[in-house]
Amino acid sequence: MSTKDTAMKVEVWSDVMCPFCYIGKRKFEQALAQFVDKDKIQLVWRSYQLDPTISDSTEKDYRKHLQQKKGWGDQQAKDILDNVTQMAADVGLEYHFEKALVANTFKAHRFAHYAHQYKLQDAAEEALFIAHFVEGKDISDNEALADMGQKMGLDKEDVLRFLTTEEMTEAVKNDITEAEQIGVSGVPFFVFDRKYAISGAQDEAVFLNTLSQSYAEWQKNHAT
Repeated sequence: MSTKDTAMKVEVWSDVMCPFCYIGKRKFEQALAQFVDKDKIQLVWRSYQLDPTISDSTEKDYRKHLQQKKGWGDQQAKDILDNVTQMAADVGLEYHFEKALVANTFKAHRFAHYAHQYKLQDAAEEALFIAHFVEGKDISDNEALADMGQKMGLDKEDVLRFLTTEEMTEAVKNDITEAEQIGVSGVPFFVFDRKYAISGAQDEAVFLNTLSQSYAEWQKNHAT
């Protein structure tokens, strides 16, 4: 991606535990791949927590969590997750809700902000989604996060050290506060050049149209 001085910014408020956020990520990527000026788009991930009250680590699986949180019966929860799994498959993703562990996502957001310093934020988001929805890993576990970082090219010991500090805590909180200020009530929430917004995992055509419109306006304002 280009630097922010020569690129239009697209910000995405997202939560790792949100299945539609990963689907939305893939749909946006498919739209971006068709966009002629894709090299002049800077993607920035913003933190959001659907449920900040969840404990750091839990053995509760996704289906049981939804039953308790939403008041759904077991079959209803299964049917809904099966439907989401099919939606994910339609964009080339393979969800395994039977393995997904419910966990607090705050530390995962801190990890993504840490990776951003090394221009690896998007890689971190992808790794977190895979760990949660595909591999069934605990995304609140320091060792699991450090292993992800190492696979991305980061120093594992540096990641472990970072995770024992409060670094990037304010960055995550600031993202969440800003989401409240601009009226984000659900994720994914895409903001294009602070002018246009798309809520939810919309069709790639919607993303492509919004990219084209917002970039055309951005380009006029940044003509040299």
